[in-house]
Amino acid sequence: MTPNLRRSVRAIVLDEDDRILLCRFVLPHPVVPDQTTAVWAAPGGGIEPGEDPLTALRRELREETGLTIPVDPPHVWHQTVVAADHAPGFDGIINDYFLVRASHFQPRGELTDDQLAAENLDGFRWWQLSEIVGYAGGELFSPRDLATPLTALLTKGPPTHPVRLGL
Repeated sequence: MTPNLRRSVRAIVLDEDDRILLCRFVLPHPVVPDQTTAVWAAPGGGIEPGEDPLTALRRELREETGLTIPVDPPHVWHQTVVAADHAPGFDGIINDYFLVRASHFQPRGELTDDQLAAENLDGFRWWQLSEIVGYAGGELFSPRDLATPLTALLTKGPPTHPVRLGL
């Protein structure tokens, strides 16, 4: 039987200093283990019926961060997680990540603070790669080993084919 996977898109938003914009998701988000307080992940979300991935990416970025992207960004990473706890009502999730270059900005999208909170989104932060590599706090990154593919992206540039990621 083929698993029912939720399709979603995420943006690796990098500013002119190669800082990455991440969203902080808090409990009771299903992918946050009990002992963890939050997960930092790239902005994005589910693909709605009738949407193609880039349309969904543009909508999610506009709603969450206020960022608009005029050109089609490169598809850099692909992640499939088959685990019922990753997306309620589904057997797992497929995340497709796209590289978006932008000037540094203060995220403020179309969604209200209450709407963001309803999605367990608690805020945004620009991170330097060195901060991710050296992070020793109690919160997680998604993907868990974000530093590895991000290092490759920053040193080698966008891949010719999306890199497959683990959990």
